[in-house]
Amino acid sequence: MRQTTKWTGIVLLISLCWLSGCKEPKKPPPAPPANNDSPHIVSTPMRGVWLATVYGLDWPPQSSLALPDAERIQQQQKELTDKLDNMVRLGINTVFFQIKPDASALYHSALLPWSATLTGTLGKNPGYDPLAFMLTEAHRRGLKVHAWLNPYRVSMDTRPATITALAAPNNSGPDNVYRSHPGWIRTASHRFVLDPGVPEVRAWIAHIVSEVTQNYSIDGIQFDDYFYYETPDSRLNDDATFRQYGQPFSSKAEWRRNNTLQLIREVRAAVHAVKPKVDFGISPAGIWRNADASPFGSTTRGGNTAYDDGYADTRQWVQEGLLDYIAPQIYWPVTRSVARYDTLVDWWARLTAPTHTRLYIGVALYKIDSPPQNEPQWQEENGIAELKRQLDLNEKPGIDGTILFREAYLHSPRLFPAVEYLRTRWQKNATEMRPASHPFQK
Repeated sequence: MRQTTKWTGIVLLISLCWLSGCKEPKKPPPAPPANNDSPHIVSTPMRGVWLATVYGLDWPPQSSLALPDAERIQQQQKELTDKLDNMVRLGINTVFFQIKPDASALYHSALLPWSATLTGTLGKNPGYDPLAFMLTEAHRRGLKVHAWLNPYRVSMDTRPATITALAAPNNSGPDNVYRSHPGWIRTASHRFVLDPGVPEVRAWIAHIVSEVTQNYSIDGIQFDDYFYYETPDSRLNDDATFRQYGQPFSSKAEWRRNNTLQLIREVRAAVHAVKPKVDFGISPAGIWRNADASPFGSTTRGGNTAYDDGYADTRQWVQEGLLDYIAPQIYWPVTRSVARYDTLVDWWARLTAPTHTRLYIGVALYKIDSPPQNEPQWQEENGIAELKRQLDLNEKPGIDGTILFREAYLHSPRLFPAVEYLRTRWQKNATEMRPASHPFQK
């Protein structure tokens, strides 16, 4: 992967693919997803949970990294199966497993080094394949697995120690992209990221998704909301890239949104070219645009928006039929005036209603554990009241399910009453919903 000629060939192959007819037209009619015949006709409501591996937030346990390899593997695998058993107990049917938290992998890859979250050392083989293990154990329990990837993030910081690790040669596998393609690297939000405006970057990400889809029996691919992700004190400097590639566009913002659109088109094509029945979905920011910025926006008055802050026109993606599902992160309570949960759920339901894009709603389970001062609703009845209000809305027609953020909070002592309420609500139909076995797609 270090040779320029190889990447030239990849870009050429993708270009030939577009010329031969697989390129997405700019405004195609909504396309039906691979797994459904008509809009919002699904056999099973989504009852999912995100399992984050960045920083080991949900898994693997930090304590395992200090153990000898055999004990580390045993502890990591045991904790993962315990989590899956708990999901079954609660009536959860899908886990969104973060397999690419940055420019490293929690699976065997010819393109990415092994993640340091598994062993403490970037590029070190963990001695087993976590994604393969997850798939075997989850499918055995009747749970579906969506592979959750962050497309552009390279690292979580820019410390000297991080630079040393990223720049070091990997003698047992592929180098980190920081070393192999330094011209693609930028900084934003005090992290190293890939420049979304470089066409070869988008081709590389599509190639990563193709590899995962081809080699593993995943049920879906998901990107979160980290596309153009910057903070006021750490902006992405892509001026040179804009000068090189942005001539047809009237503004950098328009060009950035087009870059994100092209990524979504290329990744969708990559997934469905390999396995048409694997879902491709996005979990974006909960607000597309506010009504004061667009007549098509939601009647909300705050929060970062996907369109203006993340340069992601998620409304367009749904209208063009580029997604099998969308899972907006609606992380506000029902009565929060600046961004009401019910207002946003209704906005997304009206957007997806005439399309074949399924709508799942991301719920902020974590806020029950530590409610913001301006959102006391999360404290009502130990969080049960707000959780009930949101789940009631998520079960209305036009909404296909719920995804909880995130798995570790299922074990928080402060959430025991809310999680028990969740179990009594979801588990009662879990037996009917969960298949006896799951056919592997390999």
